[in-house]
Amino acid sequence: MRRIAAFAAVVLLAGSPIPAFAQVTVYEGARLIVGDGRVIENATLVVDGAKLAQAGAAPDVRVPSGARRVDLKGKTVMPMIVDTHVHLSTTRDALLRDLRARAYWGVSAVLSMGTDGYEVLGVHNEVIPGAARYFSAGRGITTPEPGRTTAPYWITSAVEGRKAVDELAAHKVDIVKIWIDTREGKYKKLTPEMYGAIIDEAHQRGLRVTAHLFDLEDAKGLVRAGVDVLAHGVRDKDIDDEFVAMFKAHPKLVLTPNLPERGVKVDRGWMKAGLSPEDFAKLEKANVDDPKAQAFYGIQARNLAKLNAAGARIVLGSDGNRPWGPHEEMQDMVVAGMTPTQVIVAATRNGAELLRMDAGTLQAGKSADFIVLDANPLEDIANTRRISQVILRGAAVDRSKPLF
Repeated sequence: MRRIAAFAAVVLLAGSPIPAFAQVTVYEGARLIVGDGRVIENATLVVDGAKLAQAGAAPDVRVPSGARRVDLKGKTVMPMIVDTHVHLSTTRDALLRDLRARAYWGVSAVLSMGTDGYEVLGVHNEVIPGAARYFSAGRGITTPEPGRTTAPYWITSAVEGRKAVDELAAHKVDIVKIWIDTREGKYKKLTPEMYGAIIDEAHQRGLRVTAHLFDLEDAKGLVRAGVDVLAHGVRDKDIDDEFVAMFKAHPKLVLTPNLPERGVKVDRGWMKAGLSPEDFAKLEKANVDDPKAQAFYGIQARNLAKLNAAGARIVLGSDGNRPWGPHEEMQDMVVAGMTPTQVIVAATRNGAELLRMDAGTLQAGKSADFIVLDANPLEDIANTRRISQVILRGAAVDRSKPLF
């Protein structure tokens, strides 16, 4: 994707001058990464309450008289991250802590993928100050998997699959999650008849379906059945031309790569400020070179690169319950061959569009969700970790102490 260093304004509010209220804040002088591939140098953002009133090149923005002004010269501003694949805590208090930890690390929203009990699902209708928004698939759907989590529906027929979707729809989930994976031969997979019925029932009820998968042939079957999102991507082999062509023929199909650990020792010093010493020590103990993990990552990285080159719609998903995980995933996506600009679009605009949020790009009328960075992530994607401050729905997130 070609980067545009400067361009004519994206000031996107017409009409009479904006009246100045106490809550109007103007952020001036930063490099603005819009979230759709565009960049504006020396930008100005006008935040009115929870929304962006204006965002564009400084000469084209009307600054309201009396507004509070914040000098961001030398900084870079980008939209907050949208993480479309997480597995969070299952009690309300712990879940709220998880969501606040996400905001601390610059994440504005998460999609919890299939391991939520209904006791926490109500949180997805709440807007909680200082916390990421919570979207959920509720309980996912799979075949019986004794010994693993019992949160998902365990089904053995297409009829049971449709019934599970009916219950999920009644609980107003945001998406339906299914698993098609033998877990290294330990379990049976959902059959094409089963997942076809689930996809059909979900679509009848206005719900989309995301599928955890492993094998190339299952991926092809899911696309033929009309699945909306593929999670993890193909992991058993390199994808072929037929599969690439299927993505091209289905422009609305979304890929959440969920890349595995690269299996190489990395510098995690940037995490220290956001973790307790005990949690950081645990991470460092597992921070070793792993040849098996390197080979596994290689398959998925090559497949991601092929689909990205073909124009596939890609979003970011970190998988698991690591609030800093999106920053590592973004790094892994760049290592796999995506440009920093492409990765930021995937992590912001594309994720917000998948969740149907009025966010993800820094344009007038959108939610005022942005990260102020001390360095430019277009030069080095690791700079997304150099967070100066986080603004969520127009308010500064408290980053004075670790939250995880």
